[in-house]
Amino acid sequence: MDSKLWIALLATTIGTLLIRALPLLWMQRHLVRKQGSNSLDAMPTWLTVLGPLMIAAMFGVSLVPSAVSTAAWWATGIGVLSTYLVWKRTNSLGWPVFAGVAVYGGVILLANTVL
Repeated sequence: MDSKLWIALLATTIGTLLIRALPLLWMQRHLVRKQGSNSLDAMPTWLTVLGPLMIAAMFGVSLVPSAVSTAAWWATGIGVLSTYLVWKRTNSLGWPVFAGVAVYGGVILLANTVL
């Protein structure tokens, strides 16, 4: 492999380690300092927003198809619609995701066979 690729791989590895390890170490120190108080008070308020923000980011990314084509946009739209309809019916998390992925894949397969 080229040395530039190894440098990029090493930089990615170090970056991934740091974005995972630094918050963990910070939170461990923070909880040790606040050990005597209530555990809910020791938890920083920004941490409660992190989960919904990650879900919103993944949702936003999945709304834009990777391939810019009419079939991909139709598959994305129909997949999102089916996900929403199954969610309204079941009020669960697993079945809507399964339905959305299945419908997306079905529309892509159908478009590839027709076109």
